[in-house]
Amino acid sequence: MAKPKFYVVWKGRRTGVFSSWDECKAQVHGFPGGTYKSFKTRQLAEEALKSSSKNYIGHDTFETELTEGQLAKIGKPILESISVDGAWNTSTGVVEYQGVHTKTKKIIFRKGPYHDGTNNIVEFLGIVHALAYCKQKKMFLPIYSDSRNAIGWVRDKEARTNHPRRESNKALFELLDRAIKWLNENTYENRILKWETKAWGENPADFGRK
Repeated sequence: MAKPKFYVVWKGRRTGVFSSWDECKAQVHGFPGGTYKSFKTRQLAEEALKSSSKNYIGHDTFETELTEGQLAKIGKPILESISVDGAWNTSTGVVEYQGVHTKTKKIIFRKGPYHDGTNNIVEFLGIVHALAYCKQKKMFLPIYSDSRNAIGWVRDKEARTNHPRRESNKALFELLDRAIKWLNENTYENRILKWETKAWGENPADFGRK
C-alpha cells in the first residue's frame, strides 16, 4: 500500500495543503505558473506552505519517514544550542570534529585532522570540548550530539574505546586523556541531548561527507 503524500500548492486556483494528487491537480493543471510540491507528512507540508516555494522547488529537502505522532513526541530541536559532530575517513583513519551554533551553523570550534582515530573518539571529544568552552564562557546552552556512544562516555566519564594507542595517534590519545581528566575535575549544568536525525535531518555540525 502506497504511503500517503501531502501536496503544497503555493500558486494555483486555490492554495494550501491537499491530501491527494487529484485535489492538487485540480488547482494547478492548466493554471499559468502553477507551483506545487509533494511531502511525506502534513507537518512538513504545512511548514513549507509558510515559506517561499523557491526554498523547495528544485532543491533536495529532508523528509522524515516518521509519523506525525512520532514527530510530535520528539518535538523540535532547541536552536539556541551547540551541535557537535565528528568525521572519520574510513580509508585513511584521519579524524576531526567541530562544534557549531545550531541555529546559524556558525563554526565555534574545529579541531583536527588527527591520524589513526575512530569516529566515537572524536564524537566524544566534540562534546567535552563544547562543555569546556561553555564553562569558560559561562554559557549554559544545551549540547547536541547524534552519537549515543559518545553521550554515554561523557556521562560515565570514561572513553570505552578498544582502539589501540600507538605512535601514530599519540596526539589524539593525549587529547582523550585530557578530556577524561576534565570531566573528572569539573562540573557543568549544560544538558547533553541526542540529535534526532530521523526527525530533524543531519546534525548541523555534520561535515557533509556522507
